[in-house]
Amino acid sequence: MTKTTGVSLDEMISRMPKKDQREVEARASELIAQHMALRDVRKAMGKTQAAVARSLKIKQENVARIEQRSDMLLSTLRGYVEALGGEISLSVRMPGLPPVELQGLGDLAPAPKAAAKKPAARPRRAAA
Repeated sequence: MTKTTGVSLDEMISRMPKKDQREVEARASELIAQHMALRDVRKAMGKTQAAVARSLKIKQENVARIEQRSDMLLSTLRGYVEALGGEISLSVRMPGLPPVELQGLGDLAPAPKAAAKKPAARPRRAAA
């Protein structure tokens, strides 16, 4: 059984051979890149909230709200990612089965058609 001696992670890494240190750093960078918040993705693409807002035809403050959400409609996420020039994919992983990519979720619904004309009024009954 290994006994901990209160050595920091940085100190442990500094004791490793340089080659191993580079491998640890490279893997850490990969893991960080795989887990970015929307804000981080936007910044990595070199876009400002104002630029995304113009693309989405919304106010900059609404872009800030989207970036802070932990729960949103898939169509909102799709629009945001497309405004950055990307696309989203959604896959499901179930035990014992290969991953399956879902399709059609979060597609933007077509705009509702203009309201139909009101039906003609019913003729009035003649007074008896």
